[in-house]
Amino acid sequence: MAASDIDTPSGSNARLRVLVLGGTGEARRLAEALAARPAFEASVSLAGRTRNPLALALPTRTGGFGGVEGLVAYLEAERIDAVIDATHPFAAIMSAHVAEAAQIAGVPLLALARAPWKPQPDDIWREAASLAEALTALGAAPRRVFAALGRNEVQALESAPQHHYLIRSIDPVEPRLALPSAAYIEARGPFAEPDERDLLTGHRIDAVLAKNSGGPETYAKIAAARALGIEVIMLARPARPAVESVATIEDALAWLERRQPRPHASRSHASTARRGV
Repeated sequence: MAASDIDTPSGSNARLRVLVLGGTGEARRLAEALAARPAFEASVSLAGRTRNPLALALPTRTGGFGGVEGLVAYLEAERIDAVIDATHPFAAIMSAHVAEAAQIAGVPLLALARAPWKPQPDDIWREAASLAEALTALGAAPRRVFAALGRNEVQALESAPQHHYLIRSIDPVEPRLALPSAAYIEARGPFAEPDERDLLTGHRIDAVLAKNSGGPETYAKIAAARALGIEVIMLARPARPAVESVATIEDALAWLERRQPRPHASRSHASTARRGV
């Protein structure tokens, strides 16, 4: 066997090549943890929907892969050993693409999936399966609505123009929506509950339109609505692929550590292990 056909023995030189699909706080914290572990050679991919994302602790690529076929080609060209899907719970298309691509390429895939929010005592929730259903749930009478959807979904608000909307997004909503009454806030979370209460009372909000993102970083608006007795129209999560998943960064790291190459494994053995054959 030629020397080029043999992997470097594991240890400080044999590194698991990990691709993290990011865009969430969990992905950012996972990147920090992986950057501190020499056993991993990790990178992060961002969809590019946010114009000025926070800097990450790992090499970062931005933009799509060109569908499933492009993602398969990327995994193979970059010799990726494992993928962590730490995308937003509403990034259903990307999660479906990576599930299919990982299966085709034979690369182990793990979803780092935060738990959804659950109604608490004193919450006034109305759950909706789609954004259209959520807008219908607001009713025909004009209301003052805090739309915490992100700029990529807010155009749907134009189908219910009778309401006054307070729209918050990280990047500006451009062009402005064709609505008779709307105010815009550009801000990046996390937000504190007292500030969210001040926001809701200051704008006389009587309904919150939100996605069930889960996690602590954007929960303050839900807690503030509960404290003020404001109704929340909660948009349910889209269906996601049935893949192995964990809820914590520690569990994701443990999953990766179990996939580190064994000492003196040949390339053919490592490739077989990586592809689950």
